Amino acid sequence: MATIKIKQIKSKIGAPIDQKRTLQSLGLRKISQVVEREDSPEVRGMIRKVHHLVTVVE
Repeated sequence: MATIKIKQIKSKIGAPIDQKRTLQSLGLRKISQVVEREDSPEVRGMIRKVHHLVTVVE
């Protein structure tokens, strides 16, 4: 199945706890960290929830 690369571009400091947990479940811990996840509706939903903190890398 296809994969998607996600990069954290902003700090999670000051974000609500649910957004911090979403970043943690995506596997993101540091700014500029890139993780590769399976492209699924669940992952797309998590990206949408924290869209202001992450970007999708091609």
